[in-house]
Amino acid sequence: MPEIKVTLTDTENKCLEYAAASVQDWADNALTNRARIAKDEIISALVAHCNANDVAMAVGEDAQVTQAFELKVVKTAAARDAEAEAAMAESGE
Repeated sequence: MPEIKVTLTDTENKCLEYAAASVQDWADNALTNRARIAKDEIISALVAHCNANDVAMAVGEDAQVTQAFELKVVKTAAARDAEAEAAMAESGE
């Protein structure tokens, strides 16, 4: 399981202590919730793809997320950014 480390300045930490009872809990909650939203988006895209193409869908959310990437229904944000930059470079923008 990946571990994500975030470094804050003392001022940023103080500001978050003002905004949340626990900075660590707030960060954990923010990351977990964003991952949940992304998972819902990925599975929704997979369901649409599988229904449109008569493809059997994997069982279980972990397997469905993996299947969505394997079928290239979704791409990482880094891959999408790289493609957008390449397209802009190609068009001369």
